[in-house]
Amino acid sequence: QVQLVESGGGLVQAGGSLRLSCAASGSIFRIDAMGWYRQAPGKPRELVATITSDGLTNDAASVKGRFTISRDNAKNTVYLQMNSLKPEDTGVYYCNADITKSGSLYPRNYWGQGTQVTVSS
Repeated sequence: QVQLVESGGGLVQAGGSLRLSCAASGSIFRIDAMGWYRQAPGKPRELVATITSDGLTNDAASVKGRFTISRDNAKNTVYLQMNSLKPEDTGVYYCNADITKSGSLYPRNYWGQGTQVTVSS
């Protein structure tokens, strides 16, 4: 089995910072792209940032200059450093990854269970 487990969410005041982590575990052969998505109440899930296995990143316009995605391939972990947080950043943050299991030929897309981020004004 392969699973993604997020941590690091919580309640923070506007202007504050949080760091999210997501660790992939299980029978993993290779991890390609990893990323973070978020979903606010009553809204669809949206892309926050992605990172390839080579470290190329793509950030949503709403978080550019404030959020930084990174990964540690040796630990199968992706991070999201969130600075200058705003109330509109509130939502459930989900980790996502394309993972090829040991013994498989093709990658599959996996989601974490989500972690709540609440930014108070």
